[in-house]
Amino acid sequence: MIPVNEPLLSGREAEYVADCLKTGWISSSGRYIERFEKGWAAYCGRRHGVAVGSGTAALQLAVSALELPASAEVLLPAFTIVSCLEAVLRNGLVPVLVDCDPRTYCMDIADLRRKISPRTVAAMPVHIYGHPVDMEPLLALCARRRLRLVEDAAEAHGAECRVRGRWRRCGSFGDLSAFSFYANKNITCGEGGMVLTDDDVLAAKLRCRRNLCFGAVERFCHADRGWNFRMTNMQAAVGCAQLERIVRFLARKRELAARYGKGLAGLPLGLPRVAPWARSSVWMYPVRLKDSVPFDAAELSRRLKLEGVETRPFFRGLDAQPCYRKMGLFRGRALPETAHIQARGLLLPSGQAITDAQISHVIRAVRSALSRGRG
Repeated sequence: MIPVNEPLLSGREAEYVADCLKTGWISSSGRYIERFEKGWAAYCGRRHGVAVGSGTAALQLAVSALELPASAEVLLPAFTIVSCLEAVLRNGLVPVLVDCDPRTYCMDIADLRRKISPRTVAAMPVHIYGHPVDMEPLLALCARRRLRLVEDAAEAHGAECRVRGRWRRCGSFGDLSAFSFYANKNITCGEGGMVLTDDDVLAAKLRCRRNLCFGAVERFCHADRGWNFRMTNMQAAVGCAQLERIVRFLARKRELAARYGKGLAGLPLGLPRVAPWARSSVWMYPVRLKDSVPFDAAELSRRLKLEGVETRPFFRGLDAQPCYRKMGLFRGRALPETAHIQARGLLLPSGQAITDAQISHVIRAVRSALSRGRG
């Protein structure tokens, strides 16, 4: 079975982790944490990096640090993972869902503009499957309406967006940016995340809250509430080794996309398109069945599995999640694009460790699966 995503750990990962074991620095202190924080922040053009245990923790911590008014509204995409919504809800805020742009799967800025209200205080753009949100109009809108901006760049390691004629890396926008370093990301720590910011005060708050807000003078005197969101030195060691090869990783991902694009051309599939103002990091390779195909993505996934190809479905819209429906959220909200694409799309194998021969096998399997009609 060709896995949908498999990390490539053939650099200095084992050497750096062995160093942690040899020296005894295996917990949430050690030189690799600071090295990884500084290295990733610098790569993204930020002043501060605060490493945490996961991308979900990064989002929750980032929203918390802004100390937004209770029950105020935050705009975020409907087409994304539940971590984004949980960061809003668990900080006592009200989520307002924005429909997706069917070309990029990112939040539709026009729909976001329509949904701003007097209670809106922040926006959370999420770069989907490695393709950036159109940040230029969003940044202008946030500045004009005085909205805080929490950028979710968990899927966009190395992606870039052109703003005012200049290319900027995802992770460099807004008040705070959140990353995930889960095993399927372009660079990984196995688990892990990071919050980036240019604000000294926010950085200090993030560092305090990720570590239970221990007192600076009296350790067990807590003036504020926090979490145990710490990253371990061993996780950071893996991240340091991965970061050393980020340029090579991105080049391979873009080569993978080109191979798929050429091999799948002419099929009744919507293939990824990169907007002229974007440079995708190709975290995943999403394809979408055109309406002329007489079956859905679940059936295509079943057929590909028989050919030895693992896939993943598209995100289910947040408005369609049973747990939030039970809470009475999002009733009567129309999100037509999100509703349409979630049943028609899936993700093809696109991990760092995939070989050219495996890519060719996937292409043949997709062509075969689509040639069999309803089946």
